[in-house]
Amino acid sequence: MTDAAPTFAAADLGAESGRVIVGKLTGRGLALEEVCRFANTPVSLPDGLHWSPVSLFEQIRTGLSRVAATHGKLDGIGIDTWGVDYGLLDDRLRLLGIPYHYRDTRTEGMIELADGRLSREQRYARTGIQTMPINTVFQLLAERDSPALQAAEHIALIPDLLGLWLTGTLANESSIASTTGLLDARTGGWSRETAEALGIPTRIFRGDTVEPGTLLGSVRSELEGLAGLPVWSVAAHDTASAFVAAPVTSPNSAILSSGTWSLLGLEVDMPVLDGGAAAFNLTNERGIDGSIRLLRNVMGLWLLQECRRHWSQLGLELDYAELERLASNPGESDPLFDPDHPDLLRVGDMPSRIALLCEEAGQRVPQDPGQFVRAILTSLACKYNFVLRRLELVSGRRFDTIHVIGGGARNRVLCQLTADLTGLPVIAGPIEATALGNILVQARAAGHLGSLSQMRQLVSSACALESYEPCAGSGAGAIYERFLAATGLALTSHEPTPAQI
Repeated sequence: MTDAAPTFAAADLGAESGRVIVGKLTGRGLALEEVCRFANTPVSLPDGLHWSPVSLFEQIRTGLSRVAATHGKLDGIGIDTWGVDYGLLDDRLRLLGIPYHYRDTRTEGMIELADGRLSREQRYARTGIQTMPINTVFQLLAERDSPALQAAEHIALIPDLLGLWLTGTLANESSIASTTGLLDARTGGWSRETAEALGIPTRIFRGDTVEPGTLLGSVRSELEGLAGLPVWSVAAHDTASAFVAAPVTSPNSAILSSGTWSLLGLEVDMPVLDGGAAAFNLTNERGIDGSIRLLRNVMGLWLLQECRRHWSQLGLELDYAELERLASNPGESDPLFDPDHPDLLRVGDMPSRIALLCEEAGQRVPQDPGQFVRAILTSLACKYNFVLRRLELVSGRRFDTIHVIGGGARNRVLCQLTADLTGLPVIAGPIEATALGNILVQARAAGHLGSLSQMRQLVSSACALESYEPCAGSGAGAIYERFLAATGLALTSHEPTPAQI
């Protein structure tokens, strides 16, 4: 006999790894179980850096089959992934080529090309998206003369593509579509006039986007053991799903989704498209219930991941627990750099790039993994403070708490540094926020949960949270002042001085 408790499966794919997690609503709350975890490794081919979506789909199918075999009939399946990357499809929904990785170098020079066709100010006024070379809009410009784009009739962001392969139905979900730089920030529909002005074929943006909680369809009959199971279009951008699971109770709470990227911001009712938001290069991405996530993308733990990969190539194997231990004694003299420096975006020898930035700023150059990790974590915490103050200026809110969610919530050193450098208490958890938000959206769509506040109350009761208070003797003011000097990031007349931090 199978358990009658509503049971949902989340396929949650990040830029470093993927997982299939099952969530079960019980009388005591929500129980999560990780069924499988697998690497998401980019593939370097002669024409550039790519993802392997067929391999990812097979890993998802295998994980879902395991869930169905052990938990009985599922009440739903949902897929969330990282943003901006996509597949191009022909008129029969067949994939044209292998999707590129957003860190591929083909987007170099595309921002400048776009600026010459439609000004940055005009683009921001329509889409409200932070200008970054990884954005879908610049990737499409890089493919402007490719046979794939010339033949394409549809675009499918990565979760849209995987959902198509699972059900046979293509739908563009709104939260993932909002990462493209081609969605109208006000209406939530495709900004075809933006695409046309940039010379991107408008025919690939067909129909309306769908909202989180839409029933996408049923698993195809060919997928034995899964056929007929409902598939929900959840908040398909992993950050949107993570924000659903942020246990916030106050509008003055900032949310930091910490993983490969650090996405730091807040929820607002309407997009913020004024000159201040544009000048600070903030982004307006769509979330659940029509909400807007006003935030800034910061480079995040990618810096640590890429250093670890480089050290592994040299024969030095260090797991994340060991790296955290090595960084457990950060000091006021640790070298600092801007985590968002463009030289740090691409795949490569990350330690050498960080060392060069430190040397160019006249600082001590890190010599061993511990020093590199301390420099990374302290620089990230400084950048969080830099972004928070700008979010306060644009939103008119004064933050009193930071909720750190996602994998970075388990990094105690980074959480404490974040509390110290921002001067705000940090509440860390849940760690599996993206999968949890995915499951919560499915459960509500299936009629088992109500409001967003109820969903978040369930998170608070079901997940262990850890609190960090700012340390008065941390020397945070001096560290932040040195960060500003080392990076050349200027203080504005409105920004708190280091003594106030």
